[in-house]
Amino acid sequence: MDKSDTEENTYRIRPNFQLKFKSAVAKECIREILRERLSGLKYDPEDVAALSSSLADCIRDKLRDVGFDRYKLVVQVVIGEQRGEGIKMVSRCFWDADTDNYAEDVFMNDSLFCVAAAFGCYYY
Repeated sequence: MDKSDTEENTYRIRPNFQLKFKSAVAKECIREILRERLSGLKYDPEDVAALSSSLADCIRDKLRDVGFDRYKLVVQVVIGEQRGEGIKMVSRCFWDADTDNYAEDVFMNDSLFCVAAAFGCYYY
């Protein structure tokens, strides 16, 4: 039985202020995981896909543990080799600015860079 099967419908269309997706809290979670998992790591093209997926899962799980109930969490992680070149990334979403939000953080060392973004979309 999954968690949604045991909860009663509340028909809330807005989260309580305490349960709202807070960018600062989410950014700190992302930063902590990136620093912990990537410090001292060298870029290896063979491991990037698995590492990106693992980081995204770890970030999502940590954000879920923080207590962003009734939020759909979408996490995107991009890892690349540090070569001194620039990179531009853009994402666009259609959402409710009153309830939904995102957080992002960037990690860089001499060998690699990592950009991680987490999007929290409220379930009505």
